[in-house]
Amino acid sequence: MLRYCFRRVLTLALSLLAASVIIFLIVELVPGDPASFMLGTGAQPETLAALRQQMGLDQPLPLRYAQWLLALLQGDFGQSLTYKTPVAQMILDRMQVSLPLAVMALTLAAAIAFPAGLFAASRRGRPGDVAVMGATQLGIALPNFWFAMLLVLVFAIKLRWFPAGGFPGWSQPLASLKSLLLPALALALPQAAILARVLRSALIETQQQDYIRTARAKGLSAGQVLRRHALRNAMVSVLTIMGLQFSFLLAGAIIIENVFFLPGLGRLIFQAINQRDLIVVQSSVLVLVAAVIAVTFLVDLAYAAVDPRLRR
Repeated sequence: MLRYCFRRVLTLALSLLAASVIIFLIVELVPGDPASFMLGTGAQPETLAALRQQMGLDQPLPLRYAQWLLALLQGDFGQSLTYKTPVAQMILDRMQVSLPLAVMALTLAAAIAFPAGLFAASRRGRPGDVAVMGATQLGIALPNFWFAMLLVLVFAIKLRWFPAGGFPGWSQPLASLKSLLLPALALALPQAAILARVLRSALIETQQQDYIRTARAKGLSAGQVLRRHALRNAMVSVLTIMGLQFSFLLAGAIIIENVFFLPGLGRLIFQAINQRDLIVVQSSVLVLVAAVIAVTFLVDLAYAAVDPRLRR
C-alpha cells in the first residue's frame, strides 16, 4: 500500500508541476499589458516602463516563472496588483466560502443520488425506473443557474425561508449555512442526476457477475444482494464521478456564486481576469489545480480501499 501511495504522489506531483507551467504560459501570453491596463491608454512611456519594472514584467519569461514557482514553494503567493493585498489571504478568505459550498453540494448530491440509483436499479424496466431516469434526464438538461433562480423565487422571495444572496461570514454559523443551502442545492441537483444514472448503470452491470448469482443462490433477497454485494463493487465508477464532481463544484461554481452574490474563489478569478490582475489569476488557478489533484489522490486511495486488486 505504501508503494502504491508513493507512486501516486510522485505522479500527481509531476502533474502539478506541468500544470504550473501551462497556467503560467497561458496567463502570461494572453494579449494585453497589465501595466497599460492599470495606468490607462494615456500613460507616459517613462511611467509605463517604471511600472513594468516594478511588477517584474521586463524580465525574461523563464526567470519570471522560476521566481513565481520558488515563491510558491515558500508559501508566498505574491501581492494583488489591484487590491494591494497578499494573494494567499485573498484565496484563503474566498475558500472559506467555496470549499463549504462544494462539500454541501456534493453531500446533497450523494444524498439524492444513492437512494434514486438504488431504487431505479432494483426496478429495472418498471415504471419506477422509468420515472427516476426521466427525472434525472430533466436534471441534466436544465442548467444549474435556472434551478438557482427558481429556488430564489420560491424559497427566498415567496416563502422567505432563506436569504436570496450574500454571505454574513462564519462568525454567524447558522446564518452562513442558511445562505449556502440554496446555492448548494442548485449545484447539487444536476450532479445528483448524473450520479444517479451512473450508479444505476454500474449496479445493473454488476448484477450480471457470477458472484451475484451465487449470492442469490444462497437465498439472499434482491435488496440484500444489491446493498451488500453489488453496491461495493459498483463504487469504483461512482467514486470516479464523485471526484470529478467535487472538482467541478469547487472550481466551476462561478455562475452560482454570481447569482447568489457569494464571495467565492470562482468569483475572485473572474474579477481578477477583468482587472488583468495576473498574479491573482495564476495563483488562484494553481490552487484549484492542486485541489483537483488532491481529490484525485483521495479517490485513488478510496479505489484501493474498495478494491484491493487495484493496488497492484
